[in-house]
Amino acid sequence: MKKVALTLSGVVLVTIAALALTTTALAASDNSTIHIKNKSDWEIHHFFLSPTDEDHWGADQLGDKVIATGGTFDLHKVPCDSYDIKLVDEDGDECVIGGVDICASKEGWVITNDELLDCESESEGD
Repeated sequence: MKKVALTLSGVVLVTIAALALTTTALAASDNSTIHIKNKSDWEIHHFFLSPTDEDHWGADQLGDKVIATGGTFDLHKVPCDSYDIKLVDEDGDECVIGGVDICASKEGWVITNDELLDCESESEGD
């Protein structure tokens, strides 16, 4: 009888441990760390996110920081989703890039001259 009780209690402990690991894994997949690399010729002074299905921008992700040319920045606890991103460079030029799929990956997300110049030329055409 004791052997059955120990086995049953062992099964309960294993089940609880498995549930805890599953919950932790799900939470980790929902909140990623995104590595941003600035390979453009301009410093990035502001970085705003908005889920593509929402009409407002969130807070400036950089706060009082700047992503220098060649520099990096990590965004923490960002839910995996598709976002519109608004960047503001050192000259005050705004760039909105729509539908960026943000999720944890080794590559992260790279800001390039092409992206920034494409945005600038699109906004001048408006």
